[in-house]
Amino acid sequence: MTQYISKEGLTKLMSELEELKNVKRKEVIERITKAKELGDLSENADYHDAKDEQGFIEGRIIELEHMIKNVVIVENNKKSDIVDIGHKVKILCEGSEREYEIVGSNEANPAEYKISNESPLGQAFLGSKVGDVVKVIVPKGEMECEILAIS
Repeated sequence: MTQYISKEGLTKLMSELEELKNVKRKEVIERITKAKELGDLSENADYHDAKDEQGFIEGRIIELEHMIKNVVIVENNKKSDIVDIGHKVKILCEGSEREYEIVGSNEANPAEYKISNESPLGQAFLGSKVGDVVKVIVPKGEMECEILAIS
């Protein structure tokens, strides 16, 4: 499945990868070495904790490398009359006006009004034009939203 991300989002992923590879990995190796110096590893909580953290770090490194290798970068400044990933959409739902940015799932943050293209709202808005009324399936049923603006 294609993963969409902005240039800023890609930069964040690359920064996290660098931090894990060049800082966190070294720190956890030092913790493991110090824990080994204490002797019996079978009852050494510091050793087991550090090994668990090492496993998490290595797993996250693999995940980030895979994501970075396979993402599609979305330009946030492209103009269009049709809602697409990277656009901000001003909508009117149930008498309330809101503005959302449609982003890839890795950057979704509802608290910042960034919704995933895979979410019910995101899926409903994609391909719509100003003036369209879209139906969104939500837990309480169906909701209608009008597209007021696209930027």
